[in-house]
Amino acid sequence: MHCPFCRNPDTKVIDSRSADDGAAIRRRRSCPECGKRFTTQENVLLMVAKRSGVTEPFSREKIIAGVRRACQGRPVGEDALAQLGQRVEEALRATGAAEIPSHQVGLAILGPLGELDEVAYLRFASVYRSFESLDDFAREIEDLRRRTPGEHAPPR
Repeated sequence: MHCPFCRNPDTKVIDSRSADDGAAIRRRRSCPECGKRFTTQENVLLMVAKRSGVTEPFSREKIIAGVRRACQGRPVGEDALAQLGQRVEEALRATGAAEIPSHQVGLAILGPLGELDEVAYLRFASVYRSFESLDDFAREIEDLRRRTPGEHAPPR
């Protein structure tokens, strides 16, 4: 780590602490050259493996944008979308994997979205699970009716 003041390439770590509920490490550093102190934050990158084989960094904003489309015209506020995005990210990080298949990201969205708004859930599920007929919708609606409040959608 280069010192941001004198650009010395050798700095000393004075203290390390967990930040953001374990998703990051905050380090207090000192430069032996100029004597100044500064703080750095290291974040663990969570990667998403797409069906095409491409991997890209996880983006909470992409999750929120996709769910926002499913919630269009529904009484769902931005705060609820932000909380859903955080819940999804926390669930994916809790797996401990550095790379998550995109299919698993979709599954992580379905549970909290079903609790948030059933119509938005159906919209999202219809695209995510590639519904092809009215029977697909009818089966999903029947599953929704059978579930108890707070119960997540079964994976398919």
